[in-house]
Formats: sequence, C-alpha cells, structure tokens
Amino acid sequence: MHKFLFAFVFSILLSLEMAAQRSVLIFHETEDYRHASIENGIQAIQQMGDENNFKTLVSQDSNFFIENDLSSLDLIIFLNTEGDILDMEEQMAFQNYMDNGGNFFGIHAAADTEHDWSWYGDLVGAYFNGHPEIQEAELNIKMPQHMTVEHLPEPWKRVDEWYNYKEISRGLNIFMTLDESTYEGGENGDFHPIAWFQNYRGGGKSVYTGLGHTSESYSEPNFLKHLSRCIEFAMMD
Repeated sequence: MHKFLFAFVFSILLSLEMAAQRSVLIFHETEDYRHASIENGIQAIQQMGDENNFKTLVSQDSNFFIENDLSSLDLIIFLNTEGDILDMEEQMAFQNYMDNGGNFFGIHAAADTEHDWSWYGDLVGAYFNGHPEIQEAELNIKMPQHMTVEHLPEPWKRVDEWYNYKEISRGLNIFMTLDESTYEGGENGDFHPIAWFQNYRGGGKSVYTGLGHTSESYSEPNFLKHLSRCIEFAMMD
C-alpha cells in the first residue's frame, strides 16, 4: 500500500515537473556567412537547459515557424543567424508569436539578420553595421545590479568581434556598452551599446547580446553565465 502510494505521488510530481518544464528553440539558420561557433553555442545552451530545467529544440530550417505550434515555446533564440532567412509566412508566424506574449533572445549576428524587415529590426533593437578585426576591448557595465551582468568585473576586458550598429532603437535598457577608446574600429562613438533588453508590446521580452562570435566564447565562464542569465531573464514573468 505504501509502495503504491509512493509511486502514485512520485508520478504526480514527475508529471507536474514535466508540465512546468520550459521549452526553448535554438534557431540558427544562415544565408551567406555562417559562424564556426554555432555548434559550440548550441552545445552550451543545451547544457544550460539540462542544468536549469528547460527543454531545447534546435532548428536551422525556417519552416519550423509554420510547421510547429510556436505558442508552446517559452523563448526563441536566434543564435548567430544571418541574412534574409524568413519568408513572409514565416515572418507572420514569428510576429504573431511575439504579439501573443512570446520571448526573443538574439545572440551576436542576430543583428545581421532580416535587414529589410523593419519589425525585426525594432525587435532586436539595432542592425549590424560592420566590424573591425577580432581584438580585446573593455566593456562598461551599465546595470551592475541586473542578474545578467551582476557577476561581471567593471570594466570587463575580453576578446571578441565587436559590432558597430546602425538605427539603434530609443528606449533600450542597456546592460553593457563598449569603450571605443580601448580598441580600434569602433564607429558608434561615446555611446556604443553592446547588450540590452526591451519589453515587447505583446507582453514578453526581447533580449540581445552582441557578444558570442568566437568559438572560445562558449567555454568562457563569464560569458556563459551572462548567456545563461539572459536566457533565464528572457523567460521571467
């Protein structure tokens, strides 16, 4: 009797845990240039899912957006996507997902995606506008109490490919900026955002980090913690 009761309770708890498990899409389609670090990024995020109780789905096929129920997803990650990758029907499905409370997290080249779709540019917060060679730079932490960056040193020195941006949206909540005096090739001047978030009108969040070009990034503890916490933050109510 006790064994039956224990098994019954365990089954109920397991069912509740499975029902509560969040679901995250790692989308990584590219049109022309493809980052060598994408596979490293997928593996890193999958490990985060194992450690933080979220299920990961992985796709590099934009048909996913019309062949699946996006409402079941707690977050869609654009991992180093690049180019014009969504057709009009897929765009409509993604926008509908966001309009109904969905969440978005763009990593690095997500800002070099869908340049001709103004809605997407507004969602990300800025478009890519070139970059200098990979080099070390200093990042300034603008929201030091925020969970996505509170673990980072001030300033944070690291090596990556540093994007310049055009059409930076107003009203972004800036996590970090780049100090252009610490590297060569910056074109945004004294105010060079590199990671931020905004609350989307549908009720969800849009989070973006410009970090994550290099394969080495995805084994770097500070960056991985930043990435993991951006994912967690994006899914918070």
